[in-house]
Amino acid sequence: MNRKLTHTDAAGNPMMVDVSEKKSSLRVAHAQARVWLGPIIVAKLKKDEIATKKGPVFHTAVIAGIMAAKKTSDLIPLCHPVGLDDCTIDISVAGAYAVIKSSASVTARTGVEMEALTAATVAALTIYDMCKAMSHDIRIEEIQLMSKTGGKKDFIRRQR
Repeated sequence: MNRKLTHTDAAGNPMMVDVSEKKSSLRVAHAQARVWLGPIIVAKLKKDEIATKKGPVFHTAVIAGIMAAKKTSDLIPLCHPVGLDDCTIDISVAGAYAVIKSSASVTARTGVEMEALTAATVAALTIYDMCKAMSHDIRIEEIQLMSKTGGKKDFIRRQR
């Protein structure tokens, strides 16, 4: 496959993608991140939440992730600013993992996969930050786009 990079011009210089000719449509993206918490932190779980001196970990991570999604274009240089219609984050615990699932949607000329990925990533970083006093043996793993719809081509990750 010889695919052209979308954020470079013919000379290889960085550029923003021109979306002026695209049609607005509902764009939805889902992303996921997994955070390995380890036994020390998992032992602190009570009713699917971890209480720390900084506050409730998962609730704080949800707010941080949503705030980050709204600021994605400030963080990623060539990302278009979009006014999100919705952004949700769900955090569950599976064994020694916190599983973060984010969803972002907008009716626009460009998609929201970067917003969904940013939301999951910042939520994961927030969990790390709030739990690091208990243990630095935390791993942020598998940040990935799970699906996107509404643009030129849809994507759905196959389950392994």
